[in-house]
Amino acid sequence: MKGLGITSVGIAAATWFAASAVAQLDPIVIKGSKFFYKTNGTEFFIRGVAYQQDFSGNGSTTTTTGGTGYTDPLANATNCARDIPLLQGLQTNTIRVYAVDPTRDHSECMQMLTNAGIYVISDLSEPAVSINRETPEWNKEIYKRYASVIDAFSNYTNTIGFFAGNEVSNAPNNTAASAFVKAAVRDMKAYIVSNNYRAMGIGYASDDDDTRVELADYFNCDTTAESIDFWGYNIYSWCGQSSYSGSSYEARTHEFSSYNVPAFFAEYGCNKVEPRPFDEVAALFGSNMTSVWSGGIVYMYFQEANNYGLVTIGSDNKATTLHDYENLSTAMAKVTPSGVNSASYTPSNSPQACPTTSTWQAATNLPPTPNDAICQCMVQNLTCVAKSSLSADSITTQFNYICDPAQGNNCGGILANGTTGVYGAFSGCNDTERLSYAFNQYYVNQIATNTQNTSPCDFAGTAQKVTPKLASSCKAVVSQAGSAGTGSITSTPTGGSSTGSGSTSGTSHTSKAAAIIISVPAFDFGILKLAAYVTSAILVGAGMVLL
Repeated sequence: MKGLGITSVGIAAATWFAASAVAQLDPIVIKGSKFFYKTNGTEFFIRGVAYQQDFSGNGSTTTTTGGTGYTDPLANATNCARDIPLLQGLQTNTIRVYAVDPTRDHSECMQMLTNAGIYVISDLSEPAVSINRETPEWNKEIYKRYASVIDAFSNYTNTIGFFAGNEVSNAPNNTAASAFVKAAVRDMKAYIVSNNYRAMGIGYASDDDDTRVELADYFNCDTTAESIDFWGYNIYSWCGQSSYSGSSYEARTHEFSSYNVPAFFAEYGCNKVEPRPFDEVAALFGSNMTSVWSGGIVYMYFQEANNYGLVTIGSDNKATTLHDYENLSTAMAKVTPSGVNSASYTPSNSPQACPTTSTWQAATNLPPTPNDAICQCMVQNLTCVAKSSLSADSITTQFNYICDPAQGNNCGGILANGTTGVYGAFSGCNDTERLSYAFNQYYVNQIATNTQNTSPCDFAGTAQKVTPKLASSCKAVVSQAGSAGTGSITSTPTGGSSTGSGSTSGTSHTSKAAAIIISVPAFDFGILKLAAYVTSAILVGAGMVLL
């Protein structure tokens, strides 16, 4: 373990404070498969570091700060002031953060990063609100979370963009989850355009597994409105003193040579050999790779149990650099990637074809855009609804019962199947709304066919009868969905929008309960896909692309 020397501290601090007069950074834009500075057209290569303490992705919760289940690294100005000079000592120009709290103030940290010439790429999810690979869904709650992160960082010119997912699909048996992530990509691109925000990219970060080629193709195929703006690759194949060919870097570079959006290492830095020598830095920023890759992000700044840290934080909240830090600093100081200028660059690559291998499960037909107004219309038309005070466990129990085929066809309107590409008209509503729909379907069927059931709207005290109050603007929605909830809704209620905001019958829970619906076997009602009603979608193609 080493401390940062006085000389390097002085240089980093001097550089930082000398830049303090900078009000904002030149935005990074995309043209073809490359990043460029918007103003002068110089190609931008990511010299990145992952920057998030006490966090594990893919639904895991860790240290709780303020009840969120994660520590927002950009909401603590004291820590940012401590760490930014050290990041500059690594010639860092980009950090990746995995979970931010959109309700917190990030202005101080973002301004410090701006002054230091550092850009940000943020994941949109957080531990409790994300697309789960085992039980995926794209609903109002997740939409609202993702949109709120974009809202929080849209005004900062040093925001490059966002990841809509990180290693969500990581094996052939869960690739169907990618359909839900791709729907998130589509809707967040449309959200940026519809709010007239500055162009910011929406991407995906994949791990290095057997599905990487199919994943890369899937997120890049079809229309620009539905495909990613950039591709992140989490790769740890170069360990110790490996080589361009021995590490598989050469093979991966060949694979992505025809990709038509920027690709970069969203995580790298194998730690099987310690301290890490970071020999791969010379290759990544060398002539063999810079024509294909736009740099990479080293995992990671903070030393934790997984032993990937560059810096350790003591009980006194002071940072001390490790051997890995010194090695990375030396490696970064030796590289000067050579790029092209935007004005002289003509993109020639085309979108990939969608995967057709037998092991690929995700359909090209994507889940509908969650729409709060449509969900409210549905609830207004119900006679039997779930009580608003139900716990997630109670909702799970009732879903297990009501969606059992033995109880009838009650859940066709709320199911979502990423493999077949068929989705119920109300599959994007929250858990309580969807349970209310299923309760009402059961209730209507029982009233019509089973007069001996004297309490068809009880469900162990979890449901209650109400008087339907359908607004005139909702009649078309209910009619188009049909009695089974499997129709295609092409109209939007007056005042409606594609949003996860607002409240309806009950509260919105995390995906724990709703997951039961999706995983129930033997459901195949021939559900028609809900047409995604995103009025700005035709404009999305120009969203992050510099023409």
